[in-house]
Amino acid sequence: MSGSGAIRTKRTGAVEEITIARPERLNALDVPTFRELREALQEAGLDRSVRAVVLTGEGAAFCAGGDVAAMEEHRARGELPKLFHELTGEQELSVREILTMPKPVVAALPGVAAGGGLSLALASDWRIGSPKALLVPAFPGLGAVPDGGLTYFLPHFLGIGLAQEMLYTRARVPADRARELGLLHEVVAADQLCARAAERAAELAEGPTFAFGWMKRLMLSAYSEGLETQMALERRGAVEAARGPELSEGILAFKEKRPPRFPPPAH
Repeated sequence: MSGSGAIRTKRTGAVEEITIARPERLNALDVPTFRELREALQEAGLDRSVRAVVLTGEGAAFCAGGDVAAMEEHRARGELPKLFHELTGEQELSVREILTMPKPVVAALPGVAAGGGLSLALASDWRIGSPKALLVPAFPGLGAVPDGGLTYFLPHFLGIGLAQEMLYTRARVPADRARELGLLHEVVAADQLCARAAERAAELAEGPTFAFGWMKRLMLSAYSEGLETQMALERRGAVEAARGPELSEGILAFKEKRPPRFPPPAH
């Protein structure tokens, strides 16, 4: 385990675990913490020995979003616009690191994911929650405009109607309902959450990292590109995969009727 600040990291095999460690604030994020998080995500993304990432929060929460106590301090000094410019900027960089990381990110939600914390969870590739997981947009209660891509993710996950329902009300979506809506992929017992997140990340780490990276890129571009452009991108990815070792191993394993043993990405 490394990191003495609000973000801690731990490596187990090819899996990097990144923990938001401000349990006394329900892992709420201020500007310095967002900066630490972005740097940890960036390092994991660039490290070729890391093949999957777990993102979680210490204690009872995943992440309560922006630190409202820090907001009050800046409001009292008349510096709230400056704070939000910096806060949303750092948050955007963290979300982009998750979205563009060429390897899967598993979000493990022990409890509430609110506001910007919900954005971080929805940016991840696989979301596992305990029965206490609670998804809360939070912004209407503060009179704030959603950030971190939340107004992008929710309509695409849910459709415009349910997105409106979540964003225009003080919605609180419990774990089972979130699973029904596809906002969570799994719900497991609280005492199994860490182990299951590590297990799922390890499973993904054994998979075709290059192909997973292209899948992430393609699913993201599918939100904005037309069919012709999307098929052209798919063709490009398919040809690049054919130049690498993963596809060759997959074909050989299929021929030999055995599980594939995907090699690590070339340095």
